[in-house]
Amino acid sequence: MRASAIYDGVVAHKRLRPRRHRLSYRVFSLLLDLDELPALSLRLLKINRPGLMSFREVDHGDGGKLRPWVGARLAEAGLAADGPIRILCYPRMLGYVFNPLTVYFCHRADETLAAIIYEVHNTHGERHAYVLPGGEGVVRHSCDKRFFVSPFMPMDCVYNFTIGPPGETVSVGILERDGEGTLLTASFAGTRAPLTDGALARALLAHPLMTLKVTAAIHWEAIRLLLKGLRVYPHRRQRPS
Repeated sequence: MRASAIYDGVVAHKRLRPRRHRLSYRVFSLLLDLDELPALSLRLLKINRPGLMSFREVDHGDGGKLRPWVGARLAEAGLAADGPIRILCYPRMLGYVFNPLTVYFCHRADETLAAIIYEVHNTHGERHAYVLPGGEGVVRHSCDKRFFVSPFMPMDCVYNFTIGPPGETVSVGILERDGEGTLLTASFAGTRAPLTDGALARALLAHPLMTLKVTAAIHWEAIRLLLKGLRVYPHRRQRPS
């Protein structure tokens, strides 16, 4: 049975301070097994080449082949995964994609979860990887924020991740805290369908121009936050991870 799949679900954000603000959008994500990519034969999803929908390794990691990049990041963290590497992300649609967060599920040969990589992208074209150990069942992580994401959030924060690894459902929860408590919660929860042309066609009809909508929504929500009078933190260019 193919591990690669499609997850239809909802992205939700809730800001608690200094002004309350929330958003919720329906989206879909792909779960792609790197070992399965060469054999994927789908009319609606192309791998490393143009298509109505596509997945390109250049959009992730260091812009090269992903398995060596994943291996290097794991080695730097003192972790190892000799089994499947599965990536939860948005596809390119009509040649465009922006992934605020790509999640890599890194397995051992026996399919146990060895590590999770959280690859965060910002609208300045930068990305950063947080590499943390895996576990059984629901996985929970905590780490210091090291990468500029939003001009409305300070850098002196901590992330708490709660992950329900891919199965019939998948869930990604993020809680961002500063010294005074929780600032923001963000989540994606989706339900699995097999990765077929039929499922991709249904996703395309339900979410036309989804990746453009993601970027448009980021800017629309930024306007709303400005109108609410939130402080703007300056961007400082990030060093590649």
